[in-house]
Amino acid sequence: MPGENLSRDEARERAALLSVDGYDVSLDVRSAVDAGDGEPRTFRSVTTVRFRCNEPGASSFADLIASSVTAVSLNGRDLDPSEVFDGTRIQLEELDAENELVVDAQCGYSRTGEGLHRFVDPQDGEVYLYSQYEPADARRVFANFEQPDLKAPFRFEVRAPEGWTVWSNGVGERADGVWRFAETKPISTYITCVVAGPYHYVTDSYERVFEDGTRLEIPLGALCRKGLAPHFDTDDVFLITKQGLDFFHDHFDYPYPFGKYDQAFVPEYNMGAMENPGLVTFREEYIFRGKVTQASYEARANVILHEMAHMWFGDLVTMEWWDDLWLKESFADFMGTFGNVGATRFKDAWVTFANRRKAWAYRADQLPSTHPITADIRDLEDAKLNFDGITYAKGASVLKQLVAYVGQDAFLEGARRYFKRNAYGNTRLGDLLSVLEETSGRDMAAWARSWLQTAGVNSLTPQVLLDAEGRVAELAVLQEAPESHPELRPHRIAVGLYRRTPTGSLERYARVEADVEGPRTVVAEAAGAEAPELVLVNDDDLTYCKVRLDETSLTTLRENLGALTDPLARAVCWSALWNMTRDALLPARDFIGLVLRFAGRESDIGVLQMLHAWANSALVHYVAPEWRATGERQLAEGALAELRAAEPGSEHQLAWARFFATAASAETDLKLLKDLLDGATKIDGLEVDQELRWALLEPLAAHGVADESVLAAELARDDTASGKRHQVRCLAARPSEAVKAQAWAQVVESDALSNALVEATILGFDQPSQRELTAPFAEKYFAAIERVWRERSIQIGMDVVRGLFPSFQDSPRTLEATDAWLQSHQDAAPALRRLVLEARDDLARALRAQACDAASSGQDLGRP
Repeated sequence: MPGENLSRDEARERAALLSVDGYDVSLDVRSAVDAGDGEPRTFRSVTTVRFRCNEPGASSFADLIASSVTAVSLNGRDLDPSEVFDGTRIQLEELDAENELVVDAQCGYSRTGEGLHRFVDPQDGEVYLYSQYEPADARRVFANFEQPDLKAPFRFEVRAPEGWTVWSNGVGERADGVWRFAETKPISTYITCVVAGPYHYVTDSYERVFEDGTRLEIPLGALCRKGLAPHFDTDDVFLITKQGLDFFHDHFDYPYPFGKYDQAFVPEYNMGAMENPGLVTFREEYIFRGKVTQASYEARANVILHEMAHMWFGDLVTMEWWDDLWLKESFADFMGTFGNVGATRFKDAWVTFANRRKAWAYRADQLPSTHPITADIRDLEDAKLNFDGITYAKGASVLKQLVAYVGQDAFLEGARRYFKRNAYGNTRLGDLLSVLEETSGRDMAAWARSWLQTAGVNSLTPQVLLDAEGRVAELAVLQEAPESHPELRPHRIAVGLYRRTPTGSLERYARVEADVEGPRTVVAEAAGAEAPELVLVNDDDLTYCKVRLDETSLTTLRENLGALTDPLARAVCWSALWNMTRDALLPARDFIGLVLRFAGRESDIGVLQMLHAWANSALVHYVAPEWRATGERQLAEGALAELRAAEPGSEHQLAWARFFATAASAETDLKLLKDLLDGATKIDGLEVDQELRWALLEPLAAHGVADESVLAAELARDDTASGKRHQVRCLAARPSEAVKAQAWAQVVESDALSNALVEATILGFDQPSQRELTAPFAEKYFAAIERVWRERSIQIGMDVVRGLFPSFQDSPRTLEATDAWLQSHQDAAPALRRLVLEARDDLARALRAQACDAASSGQDLGRP
């Protein structure tokens, strides 16, 4: 990664000097299918950039990461590439007031999902290309000024192999063997896009007539690899798309500005999706090859709406620099759920948000790397790591609090003014706050200081005093903050009071909204209410906080959590219990016991699947090591009982089947998995399709039941790209020293694997049941990571540093080794140190939770 970074100061200096009038980019990707000669494949990239300089005679630079540069000319002067190109930048001297730069280069195809990614489908040998640039990988494909505030119109043309179709941001036509695309509106480099190959393509259209009689027509398209076409449910994709376009037009009062709307589902994609205007890209795993639960469809709908919201928040109006990344990501994350509830069949999406998205935020906000939502982004490496739970989920949670604070109408009117004033421009925090102050009459500067410009999460705890008659004399909310981030914030909350009814259900009988300020806030309106059995201080999940429970409420939940009838209230309670487990306030075995007792009664499938994930994490990381075998047996027995009791063919049955596979380790359980695979045993209604087969095979491989020949036979049965990823993961999961050594070498010592296969290998390598087997790699990890970070792309570096940290070597000795590395590598790249610090914090948290769990049974965790 040396030389590839760009600092905020450099970007600001360049933006003050230059303005860009337009790009013409010509790519020749016919080499994607030509027979290779053993050399790395490249493609020709010719870029013409027209730009102005407000200080004639000044110097600047353009960005380009290329295998070689054939020619460079500036204002008609030929420049020697060997003198002006250093591998990442093209130096530009003596600029005129108006300039034209032409760069002819050979750029490399990517195998890491950064730049122009090339994928060969093992199913049919077809080649597929797509681009992915955020935050700064367009320079791997064409010469440019790679920063978000140097927007410009783009015209692309692409020469592609015969039989291919090419897509870009604008509408394209093929003539004389060349695909030419309409000029875009002014957009940033990182949201330009090219997708090319023999993709399966389905079309539809959206139409809307506005109040003034104006008609808007948007051509819609959806594409995927040919091998996935039989599974591609485009009807549902288009349904959500149209519902979203209706919803955002209703609320934003600004017509969709980018012409067509294609959505490409592409292979080996590093993230969920990318908001390229007119050509949104998604990971192809959102095309479901087997039966999935409604939670998967809801998640896909959320992502579709998230990316659609970006057309306004991020594409039409873009942040100046990555400090204000939240201006697009927090809004899009909020709008994904807001739109799901308001426009689609997923009316309980706020339950999922409370349970799943906020868990991501709570974890990120308690790491040593936590940062304000408006972060200090010094350079591109910082930017890459800040696509995190703070920028997305905490930001969206804070926006939900903002809606409660200013009101939905004022919030949306502020958004409408924001779009109209800043269309095709770049903004900072103040630009948004000013319109929200106009529409709400609130002091947004004070709100922003508390919520956007400080880090950390507050805890809210109820304090209930009863009078002699057993009624509430006083209900107060106590607010706490960690010492590292002591900010106490204003919270607009709803306090819910719950009691059991004569039929046994636990229901809310009183709700009071209140503004919490400072360390103790009395909720006066609650006085006189009947004594509650449960107090929820963030009922309806309006604010962003860790919910704490008083002793009465915790006792009630231990006995009656399953009787709580409101699904959002249950989700908030489960979240509170999980945070207590992570904070070493509730023994992990107690949390597992609550899951075993009440998860079978959970109606919301997304919450149930989250509970499965949390219970597994509790077992793997947070229970005392001496209790793991007991907990593993209890989870497997409980999962199997729920699997057999579930309604045949239901999504709950499928969820319990997958969870049982995760928990299985006993010989009888593994035999049942094998019998389900072979068809020797059947469970009424459970369809063991290809995706479930792989889910059953991984634990069999990890426990030595399924060997290489079994996995090879399964790949022959499912000889697809997806099948190959599953097989690679299962192969790396096998319990063998030689297998682990090979997997390590493939990921750490070689760059031959693609990004998707690196991910699969890492996931298979690290198995909680193989702690002793992988113990020798802890020392190797610390010896290798600085070299890996230096030599590999940032995406692969992140995957290796995060994925291979020895988290299963959960002892003080590993903590000491981590501290020793941090102490002796204080000059390592800040982004690398951040990743190691985060992993260290997770490990320290696990050790604290294990001590809490051991103490609950009188055990002593005095171990090295």
